Amino acid sequence: MGKLAEVMNQAVKVMGEREGKYLTFTLAGEEYGIGILKIKEIIGMMPITFVPQTPNFVKGVVNLRGKVIPVMDLRLRFGMDAMDYTDRTCIIVVEITGDAGNIMIGIVVDTVSEVLNIKGEDIEDTPAFGTKLDTDYILGMAKTDGGVKILLDIDRVLGTDEISLLEKAA
Repeated sequence: MGKLAEVMNQAVKVMGEREGKYLTFTLAGEEYGIGILKIKEIIGMMPITFVPQTPNFVKGVVNLRGKVIPVMDLRLRFGMDAMDYTDRTCIIVVEITGDAGNIMIGIVVDTVSEVLNIKGEDIEDTPAFGTKLDTDYILGMAKTDGGVKILLDIDRVLGTDEISLLEKAA
């Protein structure tokens, strides 16, 4: 019984770590969520200054109350088709952990939906897709009202090289 109890305690711990409030948003008709503690603010689209020699998903930088913040388009980061920005397109300013400490990054999303309180038992691990897909950036899959929301580990959406690049862009 000792080994089983240990495995159960580990499972409860993991469920508890993922449980909490998530800001949900859409990209190409799919629902995603980011832990609310990573969100600094949500702003409407604003002029973005292009920075040369950056990957296509890096849109540039914005001046947010005197602070220069790099902005990336999450659609392009995930290999989705680009979309014209609308009046519902938003920039979610998140704080991620990089090698040089915490940095603020803006991520462009199609629309912001709502804040949901998601219970640990409603979050499942990312399924194995049978191939060597890199799904480390997915925290889990939240089951809500017959649908699924993909919960992102925003610290892992970018690799360390990309974070360094964004730090330099700012």
